[in-house]
Amino acid sequence: MESKDMRKWSAPLALLGLGGVAALLLTERGRGWLRWLSENLRRAPESLLEWNEAAQRELDRVQAALNRVAETLQASR
Repeated sequence: MESKDMRKWSAPLALLGLGGVAALLLTERGRGWLRWLSENLRRAPESLLEWNEAAQRELDRVQAALNRVAETLQASR
């Protein structure tokens, strides 16, 4: 029963997807968005590396705080 429903929706969804791609390629706004995306993707690895380092520092800080809490709980036993 589910495959029948999927077949019923596959053509409209495919047309919707093709329409979205056409809007990106054929409209000035879509082409501008693609230009922005391509320019910013070049910086992505650098930005991700910075974010990764900041996230690691935060995780280290959280781990240290948890270790202090665990030590305090063990000392109070």
